[in-house]
Amino acid sequence: MEIKYIHEPTELQCGQAVLAMALDKTVDEIIEYLGNERETDLKEMKSTFRKFGIYISDERVQVNDKSQLPGFCLLSLETPRCWHWSLFFDGKFYDPEHGIMNDFPVSGRRYYWELERRQIT
Repeated sequence: MEIKYIHEPTELQCGQAVLAMALDKTVDEIIEYLGNERETDLKEMKSTFRKFGIYISDERVQVNDKSQLPGFCLLSLETPRCWHWSLFFDGKFYDPEHGIMNDFPVSGRRYYWELERRQIT
């Protein structure tokens, strides 16, 4: 599996960009599927991952250090400006606002939900 980085088209579309990266879709495809071009909530994120064959854990886990992250996960970060969705895969942060990074973007509280690609049956 490979992640192709996508920058969020607007500051309200970090969720759509994260879903697009993880699902190998375009932001426009995600917006059309959700019927939403503004902020996404956890329910939308979880249902979309599951619909397209990515398992997402039910449990939100607080994290302080990159070493605590599983190999593939959805991140919710309290940034100086707002709560923000980001993606972690194979040791890299694919952040729709800040780019591909080796460590967390500047953030206070940090949470993750583990992701796993599964076959759709």
